[in-house]
Amino acid sequence: MSSSLVVLSVTGMTCAGCASAVTRVLSRVAGVGEAKVELAAGRATVTGSAAPAALVAAVAAAGYGAAVVP
Repeated sequence: MSSSLVVLSVTGMTCAGCASAVTRVLSRVAGVGEAKVELAAGRATVTGSAAPAALVAAVAAAGYGAAVVP
C-alpha cells in the first residue's frame, strides 16, 4: 500500500476538545499513519493509505462536517 496525503476541511470545531476528538476518530480509521488537526485553520492533514471517503465518514460520524480539499 502506498502512503498518501489527504487534506480535509473540517467544520463544526469550536475548541481544542473538538480538535482532539477529530484527531482521535481519524487516527482510528484503518490505514491512517498520522492525523494532524489545525483548529484555527479548520483543517486536518492525514497521511497513510486510508480512503478519503472513509476519513470524511469518520469525521461525519463524530458530528463534524468534512470535505476533501482538492
